[in-house]
Amino acid sequence: MKSVLIAYFSISGKTERMAEYIAEGIRFNDARAVVKKMVDIKDPEELIDYDGYIFGSPTISLDIPKPVKIFLFMIKEVDLEGKLGGAFGSYAHDVSYGHDYHAARLISDILQNEHKMRSFDLGQLSLKENVVDTREGIKACHDYGRIFGAEISQLVLFKA
Repeated sequence: MKSVLIAYFSISGKTERMAEYIAEGIRFNDARAVVKKMVDIKDPEELIDYDGYIFGSPTISLDIPKPVKIFLFMIKEVDLEGKLGGAFGSYAHDVSYGHDYHAARLISDILQNEHKMRSFDLGQLSLKENVVDTREGIKACHDYGRIFGAEISQLVLFKA
């Protein structure tokens, strides 16, 4: 059974719930989803032996919080090159700010450019905090996880 690590940082609890909903979606494909808080991962060795990785963070002042930056720096010690990587996050600001850089996009860019991870076809998932626990938000998270899980499962078939 393939496994996916979903590591997240959450302040309001919305990003944490997104992580849980995404994990449910991954499990729809009989893949194993392990959900952990980034701050609980102290040793880079804890990142070894997963087939895919999804990292989540809220957007704070149009950026990723410092604990997420520390985590993303720490994972440089593990070779994740070529592994499938996804990103997600919640935000509270009004999208009329006219930007498209949420934490999920910033994380995705780091995974691709610095860690040389393989980009997930759907890209990243960003949801406004007031949408996360709605039917629409839960479905978006489930779909993200389900499609990620399907892609991980297909990797099994191609490598076998």
